[in-house]
Amino acid sequence: MTRPSRQLPVPDGLAGMRVDAGLAKLLGLSRTTVADLAAAGDILVDGRAVGKSDRLTAGDWLDVTLPEPERPLHPREELVEGMDILYSDDDVIAVNKPVGVAAHPTVGWEGPTVVGGLAAAGFRISTSGPPERKGIVQRLDVGTSGVMVVAASERAYTHLKRAFRDRTVTKTYHALVQGHPDPSTGTIEAPIGRHPSAGWRFCVRSDGKHSVTHYSTIEAFREASLLDVHLETGRTHQIRVHFSALHHPCCGDPMYGSDPNLSKRLGLDRQWLHAVSLGFTHPADGRAMEIVSPYPDDLQQALDILRQS
Repeated sequence: MTRPSRQLPVPDGLAGMRVDAGLAKLLGLSRTTVADLAAAGDILVDGRAVGKSDRLTAGDWLDVTLPEPERPLHPREELVEGMDILYSDDDVIAVNKPVGVAAHPTVGWEGPTVVGGLAAAGFRISTSGPPERKGIVQRLDVGTSGVMVVAASERAYTHLKRAFRDRTVTKTYHALVQGHPDPSTGTIEAPIGRHPSAGWRFCVRSDGKHSVTHYSTIEAFREASLLDVHLETGRTHQIRVHFSALHHPCCGDPMYGSDPNLSKRLGLDRQWLHAVSLGFTHPADGRAMEIVSPYPDDLQQALDILRQS
């Protein structure tokens, strides 16, 4: 069986760190695990094997072959710092997911998860779904913050899974992109598929999956624009890919072409992308729900810098 791998650029925030310390932070692995991978030649930087004590340089390309899981994936129960509960009842739990937190356990991820954090906080979660994804009806990338809903009851799991499948959930994101999209309000309809030479990335391609993104400009700055984005479809990396294809990548997103100098000036070591709200009907009584998540400190700070420049 082929071992899983991760390929990505070294973020600015890890520049100068040792390989074992930096990758432990980036990938959610223990420093011992990273050291073992380095000793086995499983960590490449720009195609060259590195040792655990080598230093990382921002922008260098990482290729890490991850270890196989030693046991079935189950969420590790631990409180997650900064994961606020935005709403909860017997059917629905809505959280403000911080950056650096996965929705559920995956191969190679040893960091915090939403399901593990909820379990540690004493919340009951639906038993529906695979063992590592019980109650999960949607996901946000580890590098994306914002509102995420989890099913607490079995009826909620069935109702919300169907709602996301049928695209009756209103998903609103705010994204800070480089430059100024023209027109300032519009729709991007372009199919998305895996990149032909980099399977961990996605791109616009003719044989990809149908993908539609609606956007409008909230605020325009000299170097960037803050956008209100509504997803009609929900493809992996959809917002990042669509705006990168228009040559307006999300600030702080080197995987899809962001300017590292602007990212550094704004203090960003991840993409400026935040799930600000989810709208859906409540599984128990059908009432309209809208859960809203405020900006985290790092994204707000980037906006403050732009407003002062």
